Amino acid sequence: MQRIGYYFFRFFKFLFKITPFWLLYFFSDLVFFLFYKVLKYRRPIVYGNLKNSFPDKKEEEILQIEKKFYKNLAMITVESLKGLSMTPAQMRQRYVIKNKEVADKYFEQGKSVIVLAAHYANWEWAVDAVKVFKHHIIGFYKPLANKYIDKYISDMRSDEGVELAPIENTRFTFQKEREKPSMFVMIADQNPSNKERAIWVNFLGRETACLHGPEFYIKYTKMPVIYFNNQRVRRGFYTLEVIDLGEDLSLLPDGEMTEKYMKILEKIILQNPANWLWSHKRWKHKR
Repeated sequence: MQRIGYYFFRFFKFLFKITPFWLLYFFSDLVFFLFYKVLKYRRPIVYGNLKNSFPDKKEEEILQIEKKFYKNLAMITVESLKGLSMTPAQMRQRYVIKNKEVADKYFEQGKSVIVLAAHYANWEWAVDAVKVFKHHIIGFYKPLANKYIDKYISDMRSDEGVELAPIENTRFTFQKEREKPSMFVMIADQNPSNKERAIWVNFLGRETACLHGPEFYIKYTKMPVIYFNNQRVRRGFYTLEVIDLGEDLSLLPDGEMTEKYMKILEKIILQNPANWLWSHKRWKHKR
């Protein structure tokens, strides 16, 4: 069955490769209708997350954000497939990096950096967009259930200069020696699997369990930390702003770095709530 799924994946990759962008967003509208109206994909989770995060908003506002979220999710779905075959020139045109010099200054100093990011707007295209940095790019990810698709994507990214590292190999990945400074990208806004090791912060007005990993490795490596703020300008066009969080964050008291990261994300979400991944069971754990 996994091989069949792999062949379907390769077919859709080819299909989206030859699909012009104007037609791509026609497919996006169809996917939105499928997710939102037909399958009602995780709608109770999305609605519950929104309702509990914005208790002061009227019902009409919550429903508007919910609908916009599904449009965002549909765009990410079709753009992710399209992105697998986009040329570097196309990506540079559609995903503009702002403040690239923030990261490059650390490269010139011979320093590796830890990048914190989130499931916001199109985080998938960011994997291709960050190839313009001077650092060696390493992205941590959860391997796909289909081992053939997972290997194909991992090998393709590797050929393009991006190293994908399974999250279970995080410690080994940080310890591995490389020829030049590296950029370790951690998307860390999801719910932790281990409640006992979670760091608890106030996020969107709720006690929230957060992954302990980013803070642990910031203290362990003492690397500078930057944040990737990616925003949708319009359909198919994005910016990625590089925000310098500093070099001495390993000295912060326990929990403060995680709180700093989540506060940055919270501020971004409040500006445009629909672009965050509300379909995730973010508040599964209770303190």
